[in-house]
Amino acid sequence: MPYVRTFLPWIVFAVLPSGQWQWAALAGLVAAVAVTVRQRLTGAGFDALIIEIGSAVFFAALTAIAFADPRSGVHDYSAALSSATLALIAGVSLLVGRPFTLGIAKRTTPREVWGLRPFIRTNAVITGVWTAAFAVTAGALAALAHSGHGHSTPAALVQAAGFVVPMLFTVRYVAAAQAKAKAAGAPGAR
Repeated sequence: MPYVRTFLPWIVFAVLPSGQWQWAALAGLVAAVAVTVRQRLTGAGFDALIIEIGSAVFFAALTAIAFADPRSGVHDYSAALSSATLALIAGVSLLVGRPFTLGIAKRTTPREVWGLRPFIRTNAVITGVWTAAFAVTAGALAALAHSGHGHSTPAALVQAAGFVVPMLFTVRYVAAAQAKAKAAGAPGAR
């Protein structure tokens, strides 16, 4: 699934021990750069790499902060900041009319579908759900960090849900859109 590859830097950052956050940030940066380069080499356009490029920028900044001051207060809120950054990237892509999922979907969808309104709308809805999930996750993680539980089991569960819920929605929504398009006799809606 292309979304796992897209969010690999964030997954790497989330699963590495928070006590070594500077190395987790660096690993996220390396993963973001590697995924971006690999995708470019396989022909992905920049429209399919919105999250990856934003990830590289975020992890470059976080790595610099983490190594400059490993005791920085940013550490406590790093999970919340990562989700807030994803919400910002996804939300801006939606606001400028280039939903981040559109480029990803184009990699597995016939070219004749790309300009169709249902395809574009489907991706706008999916990107909206991802944006909302990231924003809610950021808020919940910020509240947990504020209460001193920013790097706890509940925080890890919130962070996991912030990816799993929109991913499950995406799979189901795409299947429903494709079934609707097939019933209408149109090419795939995604």
